[in-house]
Amino acid sequence: MTRDALTDALGVNHPPADDDARIVSLVPSITELLFHLGLGDRVVGRTSFCVHPEEAVSRVPRVGGTKETRMDKLRELCPSHVIVNIDENRKQDVDVIAGFTPHIIVTHPLVPDDNLALYRLLGGIFGRQSAAQQLCEEFQRARDALIDAASTLPLRRVLYLIWRDPWMTISRDTYISQTLALANWMTVCHDPEIRYPEVCADARLLADTDIVLFSSEPFPFKPAHMEEFRLLTGDTDTAFEFIDGEMTSWYGSRAVAGLRYLRERVS
Repeated sequence: MTRDALTDALGVNHPPADDDARIVSLVPSITELLFHLGLGDRVVGRTSFCVHPEEAVSRVPRVGGTKETRMDKLRELCPSHVIVNIDENRKQDVDVIAGFTPHIIVTHPLVPDDNLALYRLLGGIFGRQSAAQQLCEEFQRARDALIDAASTLPLRRVLYLIWRDPWMTISRDTYISQTLALANWMTVCHDPEIRYPEVCADARLLADTDIVLFSSEPFPFKPAHMEEFRLLTGDTDTAFEFIDGEMTSWYGSRAVAGLRYLRERVS
């Protein structure tokens, strides 16, 4: 295991952890990844949004949300390692946690292939190199299969909605957009200055759009919201579809399932 393999998103190099490491994950997708790597017995805390694997995480104490962490509960767990994400957790919270936790592991996947380094980082720190390598190989097979399936398909322009009131979408420098790009879906309404821009639901919005995707998270879109959007835009030609947000936005072990999910959608 090289030194670089144990370096997190902030460039901090982490030493291999002891077998009695006490891990708190404040990132839902990484909580699932830890269990997938066989580290469930070391996970002593999670957020309320860490819901996979359902039966196993139900036995792990909760410390609030990703952005509303209960510091008192977290401190009581005496973690040796807390895993956070630049997008999902607040810096001011992480600064507080650093005051009583020896190791803060910062993650920030921006493109699907960043999962490979993520698997190796956590596998290397916590002694699960073999499981991490196996997951890397599964990811690469799923990625290549998706790219192959999409290679003969025309480029499709996609509006991916993540929020209502206000309506919000994603820019192309986000993990979601980069994942969709593997399926030959190019997201529209890109704003290089804003990762999650607001959009105005009017007749002009869908002029150059082939599909509108209504994600299941973070806003749980339902048929009524889809109909509301259609009435606001007055559009009757563009395809409107629901999409599983976990499969497009969760990195970690679920990214493998997400790539397979997209392959089925484009096949």
